[in-house]
Amino acid sequence: MLGSPDVGRSQRGIQALSNESKPRRPQVTVYTDGACRGNPGPGGWGVVLQSGEHEKTLYGYEALTTNNRMELMAAISALRALNQACDVALWTDSQYVRQGITQWIHNWLKRGWKTAAKQPVKNAELWQMLHEETQRHYVEWHWVKGHSGHPGNEKADALANAAIDEHVERRA
Repeated sequence: MLGSPDVGRSQRGIQALSNESKPRRPQVTVYTDGACRGNPGPGGWGVVLQSGEHEKTLYGYEALTTNNRMELMAAISALRALNQACDVALWTDSQYVRQGITQWIHNWLKRGWKTAAKQPVKNAELWQMLHEETQRHYVEWHWVKGHSGHPGNEKADALANAAIDEHVERRA
């Protein structure tokens, strides 16, 4: 569809593959992005949700945050916006989010939200929220190179930056 995607599946998604008797759920394509001016600094997140002919956009802002937190908030907000269980193709330019939710989280859960070095997982409260949201949906996690001209990613990026611009301009 969009080249050879780098795909990961959440554990819930893998379980869903083996259960073919379930009724079809709505198909949703999601693009997420986070942005930060300074790291930490003012940040924003943007989401594009597409299902059939329908498209919805969301964005949000935090005054003092990091890029990784905004990437996580974009994914959390996207999944929370879905009012029923869906089959989701979620595209992100954040390897941190994609690898965290498809690979690292399994060990974090086993270790009680500690890293292999027995340190607390950074942004654990957001990872916990994202993990909770993924339990409602079958999610395929795709990575797209940021700022490569991919329309969905570019739109999510523009929304994230617009969120920052709206708040920074108000204070100036």
